[in-house]
Amino acid sequence: MPQSDDPQRESLSSVLGAIARTLQSEPDVDRTLAAIVKAAVDHVDGAEQAGISLVENGRIRTVAPTGEAVVTVDEIQYHTGQGPCLDAIAEHHVYCTGNLLGERRWPAFAPEAAETGIRSMLSYRLFITHTTLGALNLYSTQVGAFNDQTEQDGQVFAAHAAIALVGAQTEAQLHAAIETRDVIGMAKGILMQRHDLDDVQAFHMLVETSQNTNIKLHQVATWLVEHRRDL
Repeated sequence: MPQSDDPQRESLSSVLGAIARTLQSEPDVDRTLAAIVKAAVDHVDGAEQAGISLVENGRIRTVAPTGEAVVTVDEIQYHTGQGPCLDAIAEHHVYCTGNLLGERRWPAFAPEAAETGIRSMLSYRLFITHTTLGALNLYSTQVGAFNDQTEQDGQVFAAHAAIALVGAQTEAQLHAAIETRDVIGMAKGILMQRHDLDDVQAFHMLVETSQNTNIKLHQVATWLVEHRRDL
């Protein structure tokens, strides 16, 4: 690859490479989220605080906030139904405001959010192909904290963050699936030994218990494994 004649672009490329390696090394979703917001504050010009609005089962919640102002501002967005992070998620664009005191796009949100001392906000949609994971939100107490170059740099950063986040989520789901399979296998073994059943009969017994009690199969299996000595 030819060397860039723009030192700033070359520096950003190096920073993003280091960030990507850091995010990929995190062992779980929570630590990946924490690493994303820390890297955002460290490397995106103007960002004093950061947080992620995570979409889960059709609902949005704030995770990994770097300060109380993040939580407060996000809660104002959620209860007013307005704000840059909600629009970034819904409309798939980057949203920036340089002064909440004069912001007219979100009339219910902006004045209340400005009372926290936050003036500038920058929100990026976090997504992989057609799947929206949430939004990365940056905050500053300074008016006009973010410029066009910051927006562009942040978009590249947000793309790296989304890849890291979906990777961590996929790995967590895989671990959960393996743990569930192992617990169900242990529960079947207990039933096979106690009741002289074969593998299929033991599994059917677990399924019937789950259906009759309206308790999820893996929870039935976990209870059986944890209380096997009491049976």
